[in-house]
Amino acid sequence: MRSRALAVIAAVATLWWAAAIPSAAQNSRWGANYFPNVTLITQDGTPVHFYDDLIKGKIVAVNLIYTTCKYACPLETARLAQVQTVLGDRMGRDVFFYSITIDPAHDTPAVLKAYAEKFHAGPGWLFLTGSQADIDLISRKLGMDTPPNPSDPDGHVPNLVVGNEVTGQWMRNSALDNPKFLARTIGDWLASWRGPKRELKSYADATPLTLDYGEYMFKSHCAACHTLGRGEHIGPDLLGVTKTRDRTWLARFIFAPDKLLADGDPIATELFDKYKNVRMPNLALSSAEVAAVVEYLARQDAAVTPNAAAPALVLPIVNPYLRIQEALSADTRTGITDAARTIAVEAAKLGTSADSIRSAAGDLQRAADLTSARAAFGTLSDAIISYARNALGDGVNVAYCPMLRKYWLQTGTAIHNPYYGKTMLECGRITNSQPDSVR
Repeated sequence: MRSRALAVIAAVATLWWAAAIPSAAQNSRWGANYFPNVTLITQDGTPVHFYDDLIKGKIVAVNLIYTTCKYACPLETARLAQVQTVLGDRMGRDVFFYSITIDPAHDTPAVLKAYAEKFHAGPGWLFLTGSQADIDLISRKLGMDTPPNPSDPDGHVPNLVVGNEVTGQWMRNSALDNPKFLARTIGDWLASWRGPKRELKSYADATPLTLDYGEYMFKSHCAACHTLGRGEHIGPDLLGVTKTRDRTWLARFIFAPDKLLADGDPIATELFDKYKNVRMPNLALSSAEVAAVVEYLARQDAAVTPNAAAPALVLPIVNPYLRIQEALSADTRTGITDAARTIAVEAAKLGTSADSIRSAAGDLQRAADLTSARAAFGTLSDAIISYARNALGDGVNVAYCPMLRKYWLQTGTAIHNPYYGKTMLECGRITNSQPDSVR
C-alpha cells in the first residue's frame, strides 16, 4: 500500500512538473532542428548565430526591413520603438527584437547602426545583416518570405513574427499594430506560463471607445513618430502645426511626402535634414483620410489656450499627484485610488484641454497592482507636464529616469523614483526642462 501511495505521489509530481515547465519534446518541432543557425552580423559588427545566440531560450520579435525603404519600414520601426518603450526594462532581459535587413548589399553594420539610432533603439534590439542566401533562408523559415508584388512599391509585407522558443509558441502579427497590443502579445501572452494567471475582466467594464475618424487616423498612422504637445520624438511635435504651416501644404505633405522631398520642396527638405534623414513614409492615405487628419490637428490646436495653466489652477492636480508619486516610490498603492479620483475631478473643471489628465487619472484609479499603476502613472505624468508646462509651482521639479526613459514630478532634488520604487529609488536626475516625450 505504501509503495502504491509513493507511486501515485511521484506520478502527480511528474505531471505538475510537466505542466509547469514546457518540455523539450513539446518544443522539438520549433527548436534547433528547425531554425537555421547561420551567422548574422549586428549593427555593432558582432557575429551572432541565429538560433544559438538569438532565438534559443528567448522571447523574440523579428521583422524584415531595409534602410532605403520609403513606405512601411520607417513606420514599422517607429512602431517597434513604441513597443520598446511600453516593455521598458524587460527589453534585453527577457524580450528581444531583431530587425533583419533584406538588402544586405547596401545595409552594412554601420548603415544599420545609424538607422537604429534614428529610431532610439535601446538594449535588446539588434539590427542584423548577413549573406543574402542566409537572410532568405531565415525569411522562409519564419514564414515572412513573400513574392514580389508589382503593385506594392514597398516590396515586402510589414509582418512581425513573435515567438517563445522555450514553449514553442509562434505567431505572426502586423508590425503596424497597436503598440500596447503588441507589447502585451510579446511580453505577456507568450510568457504566460511563467507567472500566475491574471483575473480576466469583463468587456462590460471597459471604458467606451469614442475616437473620431481623424483621431483614429492620427493614432494609427502618425503617433508612432509624432506627439501632440509632448515634445519632439522621431519627428516633430505636431501641436500647433496648423497654425505654423499652410494647411494646403500640410495636406499635400501628408498625402505624398516622398514626392515633395523628391521635388526639392524646401520645407520637406528642411525637415528631412533636421530629423536625421528619417523619411516620412508615404502612408497611402486617401484624400478624405488626409483631410480627417488635418482637421483633427486643427481641433487640437484650437483647444490650446496659450499659457492657460496657472499655478493656482494646477495646484489641486499637482498636490494629489505628488502623493501618488511618493506612494509608488515607497512600493505601495495606499491612497493612490483616492488621489487619482481627486485629479480626475479637478481636471474635469479645467475643460477639454485637460482631458488627457482626466483620462490618465481614470486609468490609474482602475489599476489593480503596482505594475499597472506605474504604467498609468507614466501616462498621467506626461499629461500633467504637458499641460502645466511652466506653471508647476515653487519646489516642484521635473525628474527623468534614463533606464525607462520616463519623466515624473516630485518635490526636492533627492530622487525618489516612482517607477522602480525601493529597487532603484535613486535612479534618475532632475531635469527641469520641458521633456521630449518618448511615450
